[in-house]
Amino acid sequence: MKILVVTPFLPSPPRFGGQRRLDGLLRSLAKNHEVSVLSFTATDEFKEASLAATQEYCREVVTSPDLEFVDQRRKRALQLRSLTSPHSFEHLLVSRRTEFLEQLQVMVDQGQYDIVQVEFVQMAALRFGLQKQRRYRTVLDEHNIEFDIVKRTASAEVGAARRLYSAVDWRKLQREERAAWRWFDGVAVTSERDGAVLSELEPKARVTVVPNGADVEHFRPSSAPPEADNLLFFGAMNYYPNNDGVHYFVQHVFPLIVAKRPRVKLWLVGPAPNDIKALAGPNIEVTDFVDAVEPYIDRASAVVVPLRIGGGTRLKIVEAMAKAKPVISTRIGAEGIDVVSGESALLADDPQDFADHVERVLADASLARRVGEAARKLAVERYSWPALVSGLERFYEQLLASPPTVAS
Repeated sequence: MKILVVTPFLPSPPRFGGQRRLDGLLRSLAKNHEVSVLSFTATDEFKEASLAATQEYCREVVTSPDLEFVDQRRKRALQLRSLTSPHSFEHLLVSRRTEFLEQLQVMVDQGQYDIVQVEFVQMAALRFGLQKQRRYRTVLDEHNIEFDIVKRTASAEVGAARRLYSAVDWRKLQREERAAWRWFDGVAVTSERDGAVLSELEPKARVTVVPNGADVEHFRPSSAPPEADNLLFFGAMNYYPNNDGVHYFVQHVFPLIVAKRPRVKLWLVGPAPNDIKALAGPNIEVTDFVDAVEPYIDRASAVVVPLRIGGGTRLKIVEAMAKAKPVISTRIGAEGIDVVSGESALLADDPQDFADHVERVLADASLARRVGEAARKLAVERYSWPALVSGLERFYEQLLASPPTVAS
């Protein structure tokens, strides 16, 4: 098949969660299909390396500069405009880029593609013209159901301003998201829960579940033993659900652990805004962005995922599982991943229960090893990229064998 993937950023080399999904999917697809990419690209120190890495496995890579505003004052102006607009800020950010839409239209009309896949619902604001007798089918890859995350934020323990903004924004996002589900021939989601939410709202939409996965050959267990009393959270902490989870853990859970194990160390690894950097102290290390997260996972005694808001599935859990690390998570954090608490992960929502699970793993090496080994087995069997992509390929074939959706 000839596949065009439309994305807000280049997928490779993967430095954060969205890139990791794209990199895993596209590299696996490219082994059996001809893949091209149309993408925005940031003007930063990673630009050239990202372009070169993506070109390694793609037939064609076409880019347009800077989806995000370089001038933050312009971003704030658009955010203010969105407050009185029927559209979300995310929709307005993408739809203003008419030159990108024109390039997309040219590629769709001339490329003779079988599949045109759009990554993230905000990119669905680019509604290209559909030929009446088209050979291709359109697919939306929903990394999360975005309105659902914002709706959860509106009812979470957050500041009044964010709660108010989220209460308004999730309704806009829901209208846009439902319209996109009707417009595309098919939608891929990352969890059964997200699929159920979609199907309840739009029962005629064709949907498949393609969970987040891991490169299980790359994320292999280390032969070196972990460092004692070493806890790890990794992920982009400038992403609100991660930011909220870290603050919750540091304020309500970590002190309970320190009280029993004064030498415990928590590593916060990933892009970190100032409010996260301010958490650094005798028992907390904040690295900010790192080139590779694997050494930090290898050194960890356990990985914590204390999320209270979320959707889809967490790449951080699957990658930690692939490295045979015991994961302690909230149930929302582990949502969409087929772990069994006490076997392939430890789940808790109450601060004391969460702290008790962490303390048990730190104190009992055999328990940590048993949970980690079960997690690795689950990751290899169900969450390797080749296995996940085979399901996506079957979905493509089903769409191509069916009449296209009449876009609304």
